Amino acid sequence: MSGILDATTRQQFTDRLAEIAEDHGPDLVLDLAGVTFMDSRALGLIVHHWQRAMAAEGHFALVGVQYSNSKVMWVTGLAQRLPLYDTLDEALAAFKG
Repeated sequence: MSGILDATTRQQFTDRLAEIAEDHGPDLVLDLAGVTFMDSRALGLIVHHWQRAMAAEGHFALVGVQYSNSKVMWVTGLAQRLPLYDTLDEALAAFKG
């Protein structure tokens, strides 16, 4: 994912995540290193897919989350609950563990 994740891009983000889930099942790694801004709606969609993955006994990870661009994760306390990793390799290793 890259750019702005807010009300103006929500439908595109929703469609893309639905497409990925349909094609690849419940396991999901989202690379957010290219995200320049995220609002609470985008975070709500991420949380929805996290819960969906967990309910299906899948894996879920967020990679490259930057505080300056995703402050809403910290403000809501979700940064302490969501599985955040610095790199894709770290996320994939956690999937195996």
